[in-house]
Amino acid sequence: MDIKSCELMARHTFTRTGGAADLFVQPTTFEEVQQIVTAAKQLHLPITTLGYGTNVIVRDSGIRGIVMNMNKLDHIQVDNTIITAQSGASIIQVSRLARDHHLSGLEFACGIPGSVGGALMMNAGAYGGEVSFVLKEATVLDSSGQLLVLDHTQFNFSYRSSIFEQQHYTVLEAVFELQKAELTAIQSKMDENTMLREQKQPLEYPSCGSVFKRPPNMFAGKLISDSGLMGTRIGGAEVSTKHAGFIVNVDQATSTDYLQLIEHVKQTVWNNYQVRLETEVKIIGDLRDDSLQQ
Repeated sequence: MDIKSCELMARHTFTRTGGAADLFVQPTTFEEVQQIVTAAKQLHLPITTLGYGTNVIVRDSGIRGIVMNMNKLDHIQVDNTIITAQSGASIIQVSRLARDHHLSGLEFACGIPGSVGGALMMNAGAYGGEVSFVLKEATVLDSSGQLLVLDHTQFNFSYRSSIFEQQHYTVLEAVFELQKAELTAIQSKMDENTMLREQKQPLEYPSCGSVFKRPPNMFAGKLISDSGLMGTRIGGAEVSTKHAGFIVNVDQATSTDYLQLIEHVKQTVWNNYQVRLETEVKIIGDLRDDSLQQ
């Protein structure tokens, strides 16, 4: 188990922003995860679980208590049509391994730059697929450190939400049930998804991915674009000129830059269309030093 104090979260987020965590811990076994969760409860310390940091903004004031990073728990196993992956494994790597074993169902994930645990939390999806379609079973810890094994009747999936997020579970392992298919068909779908992603998304800059949830029967990106906000900057954060649903770090942005720009976008869209945009990205960390009280 690796333990660091005052670890800068900008080193662990895709936006390349975020203040320091009091304690930054990287467990290497499920037993160590259980020990950390149990100790945090006994010591009354808040605990934040982090994967690849792709869909989060950590406030500049950092995170109090313990940040538990799961990236060293990354084992993946294939058994016939079943893939079992630890929570710190890359969901992209899982999708590629599925392809290599002629298994279909995870093609949508070939370009999602996050961990398995994060994908379960957010019911990650793209291009017509999502985690809820293929997840069979999950092993988690509850906030007291108790081990639970959940099946598909308990996941409570909805758009960018799940029982794992709602109950603040720590995901240890996921079991995906896939289907045999022709390799050429799987690769063709992944190639198509990759092409669409590269054409539409500003992959050349650090970002947290899609910032806002899709409003009912609308697209957040179109509302933002139609509001004339593409290219709008606050500090080093900019509404992407390639995809209005993304905010990119173009010049040493801070998390406060991001948060102020998010609020500006939300207010402008509300003023123009009376639509309240909700953030898909998770905003975490201590409020004490921020100019914005989220």
